[in-house]
Amino acid sequence: MMRRLTLVCGLVFAMIAPAAVRAEHTRYWREADYSQFAKGTAHGVAIRSDGTIEPAPKFDSFADPSLAYIWALQMDSRGRLYAAGGPNAKVLRFDDSGKSTTVFQSSELAAQAIALDSKDNLYVATSPDGKVYRVAPDGTKTVFFEPKTKYIWALALDSHGDLFVGTGDAGKIFVVAPDGQGQLFFQSADSHARSLAFDSKGNLLVGTDPHGLIVRLPIERSSADAIPKAGSPFVIYEMDKQEVTSLVRDPGGNIYAAAIGEKSHVTSIPIVPTVVPQAPTPTPAPTGQTTIVLSEGTQAPAQAPAIVPTYPIAVPAGGTQVVEIAPDDSPTTLWTSASDLAFTLALSDSGHLVLGTGDDGSVIELRSGGAWEDVAKTASEQVTSMIQGSGGKIFVATANPGKIFTMGPGLEPNGSFESDAFDARTFSHWGHVTWWGDGAGNGHVELYLRCGNTSDPDKNWSAWSGPYKNPTGESTNCPGSRFAQWKVVFPGAATQSTPDISWVSVAYLPKNIAPAIDDIAVQDPGIRVAGFPVQVSAGMTPVQLRMPNAQGESPSGPPMNAETNGASSRAQMPIQGFKDKGWQSVIWGAHDANDDDLIYTVYYRAEGEDEWHILKDKLTEDFYSWDTSSMPDGAYYLKVRASDSPSNPAGDALWAERVSDRFVVANTPPHIENLRAGSGLLNTRASFDAVSAYGPIDGAEYSIDAGPWQIIFPTGQISDSPKESYYIEIPGLPNGVHTIAVQVTDRFDNTAAAQTTFTVRGRGSQ
Repeated sequence: MMRRLTLVCGLVFAMIAPAAVRAEHTRYWREADYSQFAKGTAHGVAIRSDGTIEPAPKFDSFADPSLAYIWALQMDSRGRLYAAGGPNAKVLRFDDSGKSTTVFQSSELAAQAIALDSKDNLYVATSPDGKVYRVAPDGTKTVFFEPKTKYIWALALDSHGDLFVGTGDAGKIFVVAPDGQGQLFFQSADSHARSLAFDSKGNLLVGTDPHGLIVRLPIERSSADAIPKAGSPFVIYEMDKQEVTSLVRDPGGNIYAAAIGEKSHVTSIPIVPTVVPQAPTPTPAPTGQTTIVLSEGTQAPAQAPAIVPTYPIAVPAGGTQVVEIAPDDSPTTLWTSASDLAFTLALSDSGHLVLGTGDDGSVIELRSGGAWEDVAKTASEQVTSMIQGSGGKIFVATANPGKIFTMGPGLEPNGSFESDAFDARTFSHWGHVTWWGDGAGNGHVELYLRCGNTSDPDKNWSAWSGPYKNPTGESTNCPGSRFAQWKVVFPGAATQSTPDISWVSVAYLPKNIAPAIDDIAVQDPGIRVAGFPVQVSAGMTPVQLRMPNAQGESPSGPPMNAETNGASSRAQMPIQGFKDKGWQSVIWGAHDANDDDLIYTVYYRAEGEDEWHILKDKLTEDFYSWDTSSMPDGAYYLKVRASDSPSNPAGDALWAERVSDRFVVANTPPHIENLRAGSGLLNTRASFDAVSAYGPIDGAEYSIDAGPWQIIFPTGQISDSPKESYYIEIPGLPNGVHTIAVQVTDRFDNTAAAQTTFTVRGRGSQ
C-alpha cells in the first residue's frame, strides 16, 4: 500500500510541475484600471470608470464668498449669478469677475432655495420656520408668502409666473400667484417635498422623502380661478433610495433624478441649522442633511443666533441612485454608488449628466455605455448646487466651506496625472516605458518617469526623466532604486482632439536577493507527509502536523509577482500527515524576495560528525519524508539549502541554508527483563523491567490468560526513562495455571512483548 502511495505522489507531482510559473527577473509594473489610477493625483485630468485617463473640463475658482455653505444657485435674465446660503440667510449676486453684492439678508438661519422670474424678481425661501421673500430689481424686500411649515426645500416658477413651494415636515406643496395669493396645491403622503421641476408638457414633478417618489402633478387652470389646481397625481417612479435630492430635464424631455439614503435607515437629519433649545421638536427632515445646535445650556439670542455651520454632521447609509426617465416614463438606472452622495445634477454643454457629490466634494460626469469619470475635486466636502451659465460654462457651489467654481467650456490645457508611487520591494534597474491610448504617438501625450529610495516621491527623488513620446517603448533614464512613479501630460489638450491613456507599463529588473529559509519543523517519529489530500484507508491514521513558524517578510518585503503588483504567483499544495512507523518527515518555510522559483537540497549528519551527507536533492516541494530503517539509531541534524538557480543564470544564482533542531532515529525495539509472576496469600503478583534501546519508554500493558490489555504505570508513575520497573497485583485469580503477557512501547513506536506462566494453588480451600 505504501509503495502504491509513493507512485501516486510521483504521478501527481509530475502532472503539476509543468504548470508551475517560472519567475523571470524582468518585471512589468503595469497600471490599467480605475482602482489603480484612483490612487494617483490628477491635475486637470479625468479618470474614467473604464480605466482611462483623459483631459478634464476646465475647472477654476470663481468666488469665495466667506459662507459656510451655499445651498442654491440661479441665473437672472442678464446672465448674473445668484447664490443662497448661510449662516444667516443670505443671497449674493456676482458679476463676471466673481465680485459679490449682498442682495438679501435676514435673521433666519439659512436661505434654502431661490428662484428668479422673467422680470428678475428674486424669490428667497428661508428655513427653519421660514418665509418666501420677494426682492425686486431695485432691492425692495417684502414677505411674498408664508407657508407656516417647518422647512422650505425648493422653489420653481412656471411659464405663467406662478411660484411652487415645496416644503416639509408635512410634505405640502403650495402655489403662489404673481400677486402673492397662495394656497395648498398638493399634500404629499411623504414628509418632505424635497425637489421640484417641470416636465416637457409643463407638469410639475415632485421628488419626495423618505420613500423616494417622483410624482407628476398636472397643473390645471381655469378662467374662474386665479390660482391653478393640481390634477390627479401619478407616481412615475419610486427610487431605490429614500430622498430625491435633484430633478433635471434635458431638451429631449428626459428627466434625470438623483436620490440618496438607504430606505431601511430612515434616520432623517435636517438640512438647515436648528437652534437648541427649541420646542416643539419638529418631524425629522431629509437624511442627507445636518442638524446644527448650540452647546448645552446656551440660550438662543433674539437676533443672529450662534450656530456651528457644518454640513452634514451625519451622512446617510446607502449611497446614491441616478435614473433617467424617458418621455414615455420608462426608467433606466444610469449610476449607483454605495458611498458617494449625489446632492445636485446638471447637464454639460455636450449633453452629459454631471453629478455634484459628497463627502469628498467631487464632480462626476456620466458618459455613454455606463461609464463615468471623476472630472474635478473641490476643496470642500459637498457639492450642493450646479447651474448652466452662458457659453457652456457650469457654475458649481459647495458647502464646508461654501465656494463657487466654474467648469468648462473646453478642456484643461496641459493637464497631468501622477501615478501612485510604485514599490519594487528591492533595488531595481528601470527599463522601457510603454503605454497606449487615443492620440498615442501624435505628440498629444507625453510620459515622464522619476525614481527614488523613499516612499515619499517628494523627498530627494530623481528629477522627472522624459518626455517619452513613443508609446511602443523608450528606454528610461531613471537611476537604479526601489521606488518609481510615472506622470502623463496632455500638452495643448484645450485645442486638440481629446487624447487619453488606457495603460502604462514600466519594465524593471530587481537585483537578485538570496532566498531565505524561515524555519524547519522536524516532525515526530513515525509520521509521513504527502503533498496532496490523501484518501485515508485502513491502517493510515491522520495526524496533526507541526508547521514551521512564519519568520515574517524579508527586509525588502514580500515576493513580487511580475504582472500583479504584489500577489505571489506560487501556489502551495496542501499537505497531510499520517502515521507510518519508521518514517521521518521534515517541513520547512522559505521565501524569495524576487519571487524566484526555488529548488531544495536536504542534508543530514549524525551527532558528533562534521560532514554533511545528501539525503535528497532537486526538491521543489517544501517538505520531505523518508524511511529511516537504513539509518543507525542515534541523534541527527538536518540542513536545508534553498537555491534560486531555476530562475537565474548559473553565475548569478544565490542560496541560503538553515540547520534543524536535533532529532533522534531509533528503530531497535526495547526489551523486557526479569519478568516474574507468582501467587501470594491473597493476590497474584508480577514484576518486570522494560529497557529502551534509545530514549524513554512510552507505555506498558499486561494481559492475563489472553484477556484484554490493561495499562500499567511504572513504579515511579512517570514514563520518562530508558529503563522502567513495573509491579502488578492481580486479585481474584482461581486456582490453576495462568499466563501473563506484557508489552512495552518506546516513543518511536517500537514494541517488545514477553510472557510467563504461573500457578495459583490452595486458594479458596481453606
